[in-house]
Amino acid sequence: MATKKAAKKSTRKYGASAGEHVKTEMHEMKRGKLKSGRSGKKVTSRKQAIAIGLSEERKNGAKVPKKKS
Repeated sequence: MATKKAAKKSTRKYGASAGEHVKTEMHEMKRGKLKSGRSGKKVTSRKQAIAIGLSEERKNGAKVPKKKS
């Protein structure tokens, strides 16, 4: 009885490019270069920097889950 092994399904929620983009946004925030949307205020929150990175990757079509509403 030979059983076939099922191909492992990817359980990653975020794509590799999304992680890289968030990494660059974090560096910008730490250097004080990251600005928020319309107001243009300097971003100081770690969570906000991550949210900006994921949002931009969503626009670019990367593998990122939908925004919770």
